[in-house]
Amino acid sequence: MRMIVGLAVLAVSTGLLCLETADAAPRGIQDRYCLQGRIWGYPGNCAFSTYQQCMASASGTFASCGLNPRYAYRPGAYR
Repeated sequence: MRMIVGLAVLAVSTGLLCLETADAAPRGIQDRYCLQGRIWGYPGNCAFSTYQQCMASASGTFASCGLNPRYAYRPGAYR
């Protein structure tokens, strides 16, 4: 009986944890901005959804941030 109760508590806590982490996930596009520099090359590390996130990672380095070329040069991007 103790084992069944323990497994039930574990299942409920795991379910609640999954719900919390699902809400904490960013809702933006994950590869909109790229960290570019000497060590990253071109297009660079394209793992940022906002420009501010990218610039925070570039802070204190010889890197900068730019728009991912996949989005910048797609057909109809400037309409």
